[in-house]
Amino acid sequence: MVKQISLDGWQIQQLIDLLRKGSEIVARTNLPIVLYRQTLEEEDDSYEEIVCTLTKGYVIEQLVTSGGVLVPSFHQQFVFTIEEFPQELLRKSRDRFTQIIDLLEEQTK
Repeated sequence: MVKQISLDGWQIQQLIDLLRKGSEIVARTNLPIVLYRQTLEEEDDSYEEIVCTLTKGYVIEQLVTSGGVLVPSFHQQFVFTIEEFPQELLRKSRDRFTQIIDLLEEQTK
């Protein structure tokens, strides 16, 4: 159990460091980094999805409906600091946590 807690702590710190580097890139380029997109529901040409982006100092998770004749609309928006997001993400999905680490390692090379 102690080893798992230590590994989680190390991974959280690694993701925080990568998010900070990514945030610096966003500040220079003025373009957010899309961390992930998850389609929740799809019907005809319209869909509902979660879009998670890294901005300057924050991670924003938005529930978006768009496509077809629908005007894009935001139904929910969660804003996390760089320090808060890794804990929240680890609680939700270890697989996505690992995917985001891989993505940010590639983006920040």
